[in-house]
Amino acid sequence: MRSRTFRLLLFSCLVASSVWAANVPFVGKWKVNPSKSKLNDEMKVEVAGANRYAITFAPGLIDTVVADGSDQPGLRGTTLSVTVKGPNSWVVIRKMKGRTLLTGYWTLSEDGNTLNDAYSEYAPDGSKSFSLPYVYQRTAGTSGFTGTWDSDTEKVKAGIELQIEPYEGDGLSFDSPGADMTKKMKFDGNDYPDVDPHADPGSASSGRRVNERSLEITEKFKGKITGTRQFELSTDLKTLTMTEHLHGQNRPKSIFVFDRE
Repeated sequence: MRSRTFRLLLFSCLVASSVWAANVPFVGKWKVNPSKSKLNDEMKVEVAGANRYAITFAPGLIDTVVADGSDQPGLRGTTLSVTVKGPNSWVVIRKMKGRTLLTGYWTLSEDGNTLNDAYSEYAPDGSKSFSLPYVYQRTAGTSGFTGTWDSDTEKVKAGIELQIEPYEGDGLSFDSPGADMTKKMKFDGNDYPDVDPHADPGSASSGRRVNERSLEITEKFKGKITGTRQFELSTDLKTLTMTEHLHGQNRPKSIFVFDRE
């Protein structure tokens, strides 16, 4: 009996040791390499009735509005208005309690395959806090604003860091506000509620180990899968690539390439 107990204890220690060893290559502080990283934004515009459109900004984030210029109920307590200035010109404005959060001045190219969005965000005092001229290319649809649009205009900012630490023995914690990545979990297939204070209530993630240099995290909202993140270590363990896919979209939302600090 003593021998059997000893073997069981030894086996448990070996398993724990192997899991700990699998964590080690990921643990550490990582800094983004902007030149090797990439962001992609996909937007879909669909007809939802007479002069009515459903605009999908991300999986599950859909505003359905009549394009008459009026403020209408939108996502997360906001309002959205769409004003048609012409066949190739729309103005999109989002507000919160009457205060303008963002504006988008959309124009189509003559061939209808490029959508230019003069996008701006506004601070509480009404001043412009961020502005970027997005350029989208049509990937579905044939004419007008309806269709699927993809843009890689926005670039990854320098200075983004990712801190990975052990979590409860055989798990890992991830902290990177700049890459929207704040999680704590074990890789046992169970759902772990998101610890990000900005995450929507009901957000959770589960993880699995693909192999000794690869991890996959599945992200969910109220039990439904919204996307995945793959982590891949280089063979020399000095580079970590995090690829984020949103459910229902073909291209990755983001590819962050980190170098070990």
